[in-house]
Amino acid sequence: MLLLTEAAIKDFKIIREIAYKSWPSTYGSILSKEQIDYMLDLFYSEKTLLQKLNEEGHRFLLVNEGELCLGFASYEHNYLNENCTRLHKIYLLPEAQGKGAGKLLIEAIENIAKENQSVVISLNVNKFNKAISFYKKIGFEVISEEEILLDHGYKMEDYKMEKKV
Repeated sequence: MLLLTEAAIKDFKIIREIAYKSWPSTYGSILSKEQIDYMLDLFYSEKTLLQKLNEEGHRFLLVNEGELCLGFASYEHNYLNENCTRLHKIYLLPEAQGKGAGKLLIEAIENIAKENQSVVISLNVNKFNKAISFYKKIGFEVISEEEILLDHGYKMEDYKMEKKV
């Protein structure tokens, strides 16, 4: 049985572990190992996670099966001062995909977004990520493309997707 819990600072270690285990299979054919390593360090340091939680209003959910954490998601309400809930991250262990954990996380965030009077959930996804089909299947639509430049000449080539709540 899958169980959702809100993550706390003590859970940052497991969030990092899941990111470091899931990113190579998610992005290994899309990005260089160097870019993956750079982005993992940038996005999942203790300092960054604390900043996201304490200063930027991100919330983290964990999905567990028994004692095993299968994945996590992070979201933020009132994204860009709009009536929007932003899904910042959702990652599952490779072996957890197909168990309904991702759908459960999205449904929970959708319900939380409704309670917060959001009218839409938005996310960015790499244009070459296989998860695009998952997002489309559960009601997200591509609304634009976005290129985000990072240090060292790295870039993120994304679709912006939205789902009405």
